[in-house]
Amino acid sequence: MQSAARIDPTPNYEAIKTKQNAAWASGNYAKIGATLQIVGEHLAERMDLPPDATVLDVAAGNGNATLAFARRWCQVTSTDYVDALLEQGCRRAAAEGADVVFQAADAEALPFADDTYDAVVSTFGVMFTPNQKQAASELVRVCRSGGKIGLANWTASGFIGQLFVTLALHVPPPVGVSSPARWGQPEWIEEVFGPTARAVATTPRDFIFRYRSPQHFVDFFRTFYGPVHKAFLALDEAGRRALEADLLATIERFDTAADGSMRVPAEYVEVVVSKR
Repeated sequence: MQSAARIDPTPNYEAIKTKQNAAWASGNYAKIGATLQIVGEHLAERMDLPPDATVLDVAAGNGNATLAFARRWCQVTSTDYVDALLEQGCRRAAAEGADVVFQAADAEALPFADDTYDAVVSTFGVMFTPNQKQAASELVRVCRSGGKIGLANWTASGFIGQLFVTLALHVPPPVGVSSPARWGQPEWIEEVFGPTARAVATTPRDFIFRYRSPQHFVDFFRTFYGPVHKAFLALDEAGRRALEADLLATIERFDTAADGSMRVPAEYVEVVVSKR
């Protein structure tokens, strides 16, 4: 007699998000996020919104896209589910005198009405939600007809995608949750956004990680980048040494510097969806 096929239970998304929240709140993501500012600027230029357009930044982190759109006179609402990151974004906006609304929000259950915003954006944020299709549907729901959805998402084959593969070899991700790098696949973007879109444009780009050395990068991310910080904490001393060695090997595969420093191009996909 054949045994019945094993059916994986539906992931406990709330429990996963609680752990993710703790991970992103650990370390100090602002130290990493500030280095990625140019990605928000590129996205704002690509979307080419008029002044006073209403923009919702989802999973905004410390506010890179928020500030980029605010600098172009858009009316920005900046959201995240990690209070510490919202506070950091608020301080950055205050330092620039930018008039931004900050609000705690879960990307999978946005507390806004349908068809509210001219544009909904996220840079390396919403891609980390565990319930990915639900998060995508929320972006579509709160964007008005004729509006735009703009994203920047790491790819699976690029440096950050491979960094997460390396982490998963040492600290396995939650069972049943898909890789965040799905958001870097144009085919998946077309699948989830295409049915409600007038047009979907995906453009490959590189962000260059520049550090004093590969070891400097590992030490910096181990201290400040929540997922890496938590991975090291979860391991014993031998496990930490092994993870460090594998991270350095991953860097070596991508590093183009010839002077002992680190220069690593990290591929991401810039997405602009025009909603019907």
